[in-house]
Amino acid sequence: MKQVCLLLTLVICQVMIAEGQYSRYIIQIKDKKGTPYTLANPSNYLSAKAIERRSRQHIPLDSTDLPVSPAYLDSLRSVSNLTILNKSNWFNQVCIRTTDINALARVNAFPFVRSISPVASKVDAISTPVNKPLNGTMATESNKKITIIEANTINYGNTFGQIHIHEGEYLHNQGFTGEGITIAVLDAGYFGYKSNPAFDSVRLRNRVLGEWDFVANEQSVDEDNTHGMFCFSIMAANRPGLIVGSAPGASYYLFRTEDAGSEYPVEEQNWAAAAERADSLGVDMISSSLGYSNFDDPSFNHSYTERNGNLALVTRAADMAAKKGIIVMNSAGNSGNTAGDLKFVACPADGDSVVAVGATDINGNIAGFSSWGPNGAGKRKPNIVSVGQATVIAGFDGNPQNGNGTSFANPNMAGLVACLWQAYPEFNNMEIIDAVQRSAHKFNAPDDRFGFGIPNFRKASQYLEEQRTIRNYQTSLANDWIKAFPVPFKNNLTILFKAPATANVSLRLLDISGKTLEVKSMAVQQNVIYNARFSRLSLIPAGGYLIQYEDGQNKTTLRMIKQ
Repeated sequence: MKQVCLLLTLVICQVMIAEGQYSRYIIQIKDKKGTPYTLANPSNYLSAKAIERRSRQHIPLDSTDLPVSPAYLDSLRSVSNLTILNKSNWFNQVCIRTTDINALARVNAFPFVRSISPVASKVDAISTPVNKPLNGTMATESNKKITIIEANTINYGNTFGQIHIHEGEYLHNQGFTGEGITIAVLDAGYFGYKSNPAFDSVRLRNRVLGEWDFVANEQSVDEDNTHGMFCFSIMAANRPGLIVGSAPGASYYLFRTEDAGSEYPVEEQNWAAAAERADSLGVDMISSSLGYSNFDDPSFNHSYTERNGNLALVTRAADMAAKKGIIVMNSAGNSGNTAGDLKFVACPADGDSVVAVGATDINGNIAGFSSWGPNGAGKRKPNIVSVGQATVIAGFDGNPQNGNGTSFANPNMAGLVACLWQAYPEFNNMEIIDAVQRSAHKFNAPDDRFGFGIPNFRKASQYLEEQRTIRNYQTSLANDWIKAFPVPFKNNLTILFKAPATANVSLRLLDISGKTLEVKSMAVQQNVIYNARFSRLSLIPAGGYLIQYEDGQNKTTLRMIKQ
């Protein structure tokens, strides 16, 4: 059977090589036997920050964390005319480059090889240090000025509008600018970022922690496509009065995974390799403004039914990164005006755990180019929206310009999410995403253009503050099922309770004579912890008060004092 498979593979390879079609392949490996790495000692392959992120979010290590067996890699390296480009530990596969049919035959003969699949043509990676549109983006000059609210601690200049639409300044004014949060940016290149004045601050403070070009397999990303530089500026630019990004205090890794000169699935493998590198380095977030549906070779296309959140390599990699505790954010795509199934979100925006970001203008109107959510798939996409039409970005000289695309909506939102996570680090990645979605203006009536809508970071903060209060009080419940905090109270009073029954609850604040002053009503589920806050108590006099709980089956009264 092995000989038959080998002969079939050789025939296929001969056809491919003869036609000159492919030069890059994914080698799927059967197992991780012979590896010196163990789950008991992850420090050999994960950084301390990566281990800490898993520990903080109670994420156990598993076999996907173990590196590809070094013995198998050595065997591949021994094959003449073959170069290992990158690998995926998560999916136990290796990306190689070769045009030698004999090399492929030898690889196929290794007993540890499960399969060989072509992923790119013979065309070499193309470096494009030009302002070439990518996924529908464009940059144009703009002299647009926006009035600044003087109370803000940051003089945003032209970027105020795209921050203010989300009340992002609420976080910045409290000192939350992303400091302590590390974001990996995956894109097509960051042309000129090392000399661009917009990035003086992030460079001088050493907040670019590293870079790697997964396309050309080299260290530098400064000489490649401009698209990533534009996206990076939306988060990291810091020229007060001109352009300030949504997370100027965050730290960054810059990875090039996209070859803007061609479109082949090898870029999905690059994305997966970069996401794994980001995970091992301990990043908190991934911001990616890339999408995949149609390729230069149509045989690789991801049809609408294949963009289901479970199939494409890049989508599975994005969901795996989220499983490791990373917030993964990706542009929804710019095909909203395209006929047929292409108008729907691309990969990896289709991922279940990926935050797909659509685009609006500065007034909150949906951008026509913003891709639609799945048609009747029962999945909410895009998840949220941000400013992607006439978004303010940094030009080559560091001055503000305008650009269009969900590519730009995504980093604007990613930066603000980073600031929120800085403010509430005890919450895990999915809890932060949930808070952001809950704060959005269409949360109770989402649709396939806006998703949950335009997030508001004041509201997201307030929600997480309430959840923080509940967590802080949970241990205080001990053997009680209901308690009031603080006791004695002044202007605010919180009632924390673990519902003894599924019912409609009323909580009444009474004075000592039994007169009702305020009532809180809510529907509750048994054994779930809830809180109710009485916050307008500054006008009532000091003295004794009662809180009366009743759900039709249970009734109790708490006595307390106001100072």
